[in-house]
Amino acid sequence: MSSLPLVLLHAYPLDARMWDPVRAPLAERTRLITPDLRGFGRSPLPGGEAGPSLDDMARDVLALLGRLGLDRVVLGGCSMGGYVTLALLRLAPERVGGIALIGAKASADTDEARSNRFAVARRAETEGTAGWLADQMLPVLLGETTRSRRPEVVERVREIVEQQSPSGVASAQRAMAARGDSTALLGSVDVPAVVIAGEEDTVNPPGVARDLADTMPHAELVALPEAGHLTPLEAPEAVVDALSRLLG
Repeated sequence: MSSLPLVLLHAYPLDARMWDPVRAPLAERTRLITPDLRGFGRSPLPGGEAGPSLDDMARDVLALLGRLGLDRVVLGGCSMGGYVTLALLRLAPERVGGIALIGAKASADTDEARSNRFAVARRAETEGTAGWLADQMLPVLLGETTRSRRPEVVERVREIVEQQSPSGVASAQRAMAARGDSTALLGSVDVPAVVIAGEEDTVNPPGVARDLADTMPHAELVALPEAGHLTPLEAPEAVVDALSRLLG
């Protein structure tokens, strides 16, 4: 698999800069592609959407692969990026030669979680996202150890979150709320896979990651101590090591 490029899809509400701590060592191993998903970073939100959809994000990635002339890649995603990874796998499994799921899950939202997403979307549209979104998200995205011992990571995440557009935030929340359950899909994943979990992740705890890994035929679970939901920022060396196992 060493010839396959690696595509990494970022978490909500961040952009491709979340991969900066792992970028250089991974780029030494293979071609690395880290797009901004629609509505985040430098990727605009298309107008005239029938309704926000993770499938549309996955189609964006497929279109990018087409423009780059890439038939097959190793695909990885963190949190929302993991949901897009599963959507792409459903749409075009033949394009995926390996999978990394980081802080992700396969189940759909509960009614409560879906309601919370809609509330965030409405608030972003009416108030913007300055201040409150980062304050709300930092305790969720980063583990306790990172928040108490690594202020530079906390400030970097705050900076990236505060630069996202309210419309992109709202659209992504509605897209994630609309996603279905992908558990059955995982059983058909016949490629090498790695599931990475932070032991301090309160969004998708290690038990969720263990269930993901157990459902896929060729998956390895990597649990990282002293890290939360954003392991590429909190434990970059360990994430590089885990991802490198998919690259041969």
